[in-house]
Amino acid sequence: MSKRAVTPMVGEGLVARTLRVAASDAILVKAIVEAHEGVATVFGDGSGVLTIAAPCSREGELDELVAEIEGLLGRARAT
Repeated sequence: MSKRAVTPMVGEGLVARTLRVAASDAILVKAIVEAHEGVATVFGDGSGVLTIAAPCSREGELDELVAEIEGLLGRARAT
């Protein structure tokens, strides 16, 4: 059986940011997000394209977290 990547559905009450990182950095990004307990969750398709989703009430924290990741990796690009 083959697996097919599915784009996460971000609905009402959630905001999301998409990051493009080297596929090898995806685990690092996931660890950074998880270290910020409860701010957001990460979805990935294995290619280095990550969707980081958070509740609308934590949008400011999400933006700070994405900026932190971009600064750490230098090559991450938010879209």
